[in-house]
Amino acid sequence: MKLAGLAALVWACASSLVCHAAPLEAYGRLPSLEDVRISPDGQRIAMVATEGDVRSIVLKGASGGLTKLKLEAGSLKLRDLEWAGPNHLIISASFTGSLGPNIITHRDEWLHAVDFDVSHGTLRPIAYHPPIDIISGPLMVRTIGGRPIVFVDGLAESGQKILPALLRVDLDAGLTTNAEVSDADRAEFAVDSNGSIVADSWYDAAKGLWGLNLSHDGQMTPTALTGAPQGFPSLLGLGRDVHFVAVEIDSDTGDTIGEIPLAGGKWLAISAVSDAEQLFWDSKDGHLAGFGDLQGDAFVYRFFDPADQRAWDAALAIFPGDTLRLTSITDDRRRFAVLAEGNGQPPAYYLFDATPGTKTLIGPVYSGISASDVGQVENIAFKAADGLALSGYLTMPPSRAPRNLPLVVFPHGGPSARDEPGFDWWAQAMASRGYAVLRVNYRGSAGVTPALRAAGVGQMGRKMQTDLSDGVRYLAGEGIIDPARVCIVGASYGGYAALAGATLDQGVYRCAASVAGVSDIARHIDWAKSRERKGAALETERYWQAYAGDLTKLSQISPALMANKVAIPILLVHGKDDMVVTYNQSQIMADALSRAHKPFDFVTLKGEDHWLSRGVTREQMLEAVVAFLEKYNPPDAPPQANAAGTH
Repeated sequence: MKLAGLAALVWACASSLVCHAAPLEAYGRLPSLEDVRISPDGQRIAMVATEGDVRSIVLKGASGGLTKLKLEAGSLKLRDLEWAGPNHLIISASFTGSLGPNIITHRDEWLHAVDFDVSHGTLRPIAYHPPIDIISGPLMVRTIGGRPIVFVDGLAESGQKILPALLRVDLDAGLTTNAEVSDADRAEFAVDSNGSIVADSWYDAAKGLWGLNLSHDGQMTPTALTGAPQGFPSLLGLGRDVHFVAVEIDSDTGDTIGEIPLAGGKWLAISAVSDAEQLFWDSKDGHLAGFGDLQGDAFVYRFFDPADQRAWDAALAIFPGDTLRLTSITDDRRRFAVLAEGNGQPPAYYLFDATPGTKTLIGPVYSGISASDVGQVENIAFKAADGLALSGYLTMPPSRAPRNLPLVVFPHGGPSARDEPGFDWWAQAMASRGYAVLRVNYRGSAGVTPALRAAGVGQMGRKMQTDLSDGVRYLAGEGIIDPARVCIVGASYGGYAALAGATLDQGVYRCAASVAGVSDIARHIDWAKSRERKGAALETERYWQAYAGDLTKLSQISPALMANKVAIPILLVHGKDDMVVTYNQSQIMADALSRAHKPFDFVTLKGEDHWLSRGVTREQMLEAVVAFLEKYNPPDAPPQANAAGTH
C-alpha cells in the first residue's frame, strides 16, 4: 500500500471530523455529462447531458453550433451512443417489460435502438421489424454502395419461438431485414466489407458446446468445436486482416484474443487480455484496428498500425499522471474523445488531436463536484488468511488523517467481475461523509488474474466472504481504520456479501446494507432457470454451481435462512423493476428478519432496475444508505476501545 501517499494527507478540519463536502446529491445524481462520442469524420461530438432528471442528446459542431435532442421521461433508459457514419447517431436505450401480447416472452430488460439522422433531424427505430424492436449486440457498420449499412445482433420471430438473428439496417432507406436467423441458444456473426456473412458461431447451452463456421470460396464450413460449460469463446468480427476472423477465448489460464484464417488453419494468438472491453474497427473494410483492456490497475490500448499507436501514445504524454479511457476515435485515428481521471481530481472529458498535439476540455462528468470533494484512491495489496494474494482500492475521506478511520467495506457485484481504479461515484460519496471505503477484488473476481478467478470455485459465502474481512484486519493492523467501526455495503452480489457479513462472517461489522442482493440462493436460481429455455437454464445452474458449490447445500450460505443469527442492523434497498435479482429476494429477507424479530429497514425504489438507471431513485438509494451508516456507524464518533473483527 502507498502509505507515503496517505501520510501526505493533511488534517484540515478543525471543528469536525467530517469535512465540508459537496451535497450528497452531487454524487448520487446521474452524471452531468457522459457517453461522449466524436463522429467518424471529426466534424461533430455527441454526448448525453443531464440537468436534474432531464436527459438530452447534445451535438456540438467542430466549427460551432449546438443541437439538443431531449429524451422523453418514461420507461426508456439511455444506454449508449454510437456513430454509424458521419450523419447517423445510433441511440440505445432499454425498457423493462415483455415484448408484446402476441409473443411468448418473460418480463425482462430489453435493449432497443433508434437512428438519429443528423442531416434531416429525424428519429427511427433501427430494428423496426414488427413486432420485435430489440437488439442484443454491438453495431457493425459497413459502407456499401456509398450508403451506411448497420449489421447488429437482434431477435426474430419463428412460429412461437424467439430466435437470435443478424439484422441488416439500411439507414438511408429506413429498411431493416433479417440477414440471418439461427436456432442456436446464442449466435454471433462476422460480416465483410460487402455485407456478406463470412463467419458465424453458435452455442448449445444444454450440451455446453461452442462451434464456429467459416466461409471460404462461397462455402460455409464447420471449423471449430469446443466444450464450453461455463464461459464460451466469442466471435468478435474480422481479424487484423480481412482474410481472418477474430475470436476471444476464455480459459482457465486467462483470456486471449486471437484470429483464425477464413481459408482454414490454426488459431493464432494476438494478445492475452483481462477483458477486452473495447474494440476498434477500421471504417473502410471492417478489420480489427486495435483494442482496449484493463490490465492490472491500468487501461491499456493497443493499435496494430504503428502510426495509430504513436498517436495514442502522444495522448498519454499530454495527460501525465492521469488514467485515460478512450471513448471514441475518428476514422483516421488521429482524434480521440477521452475520459481523464486524475487521482484526487473529478473525472472530465477531453478531445485530443494528435496532429497539433493538443487537448480541449469538453466538460466535467459531475458538475457539482470539485477537486476538494474527491478522496484519494490508493492501491492496496494484502494476503488472505490462507495466503492468497489479494488487492483492491482504498478511497480515503478528503482531508482526514489516515488513522483510526471508520470503514465501509464495499464489495463489487458479479461475482465474475472486478473493481477498477479511478473515480467511483458511490465510494466517493461515502468517503465524502468521513468514511474510508474498501473495495476488494476477492477470489472469484474476473479480469485480475486467472489464479484469483479460479480460487473462487465453490467459495461463495466462504473464502470469498472472508477475503473481505481479511482486508479489514489488514487495514486495522496498519492502524488506518478502527476495526470496531466497520460496516459493509454492496449491490447485487455485493448485496449478498453484505447480508452474508451479518450472518456468515459475524463479529466484523456494525451494520450491513444490501442493495438488490440475493438472500435465498436456491429460490433465486429457480427463478432464473424458469425464465430460460432448457439449455440456458442448465447453463445458469452450472454458473451458480461453480461459485456456490454443492447446490443441495445452499441453505448453509443463504442469509435469509439464517436470519436468526443476525446481531446488527440491516438495510434492504431494491428496485421494483429489477430483472436480474428479483425484488422478491429482498422481500424474502425482510420476512425472515421480521419473523426472527431482528432490526431492519426496507426501502423500495419504484420503477428502478438492477443498475440504478434513474436519477431520482439513485439519489434515494444513496441518501438511505448514507443515513443508515451515519445512524449506526457515525463518522465523527471517537475511536472505540474494544476492537471488533480482529479474530
